[in-house]
Amino acid sequence: MTVLVDDPLWPAHGRLWAHLVSDADLDELHAFAKAHDVPARAFDLDHYDVPAELVPRLIAGGAEHVAGKELVRRLIASGLRVRGRDRRR
Repeated sequence: MTVLVDDPLWPAHGRLWAHLVSDADLDELHAFAKAHDVPARAFDLDHYDVPAELVPRLIAGGAEHVAGKELVRRLIASGLRVRGRDRRR
């Protein structure tokens, strides 16, 4: 099981954001996020949105840094991906 983080490329609220996911287990993802002070409100069904300034600390804490396409590919392969059309907004 691995926790993955991509590059902070997504602009919102005056900052850039990255995604934090697990390639196997949401419990692992939640535990990792909690251990690294990622707020629960940052969770969006299958990933956490994390600000750019947090990415180096997540990598130092054990998250594997991958490109966005690799992150999505591994999230889909894990069976944890929630498709956009299945999200209720």
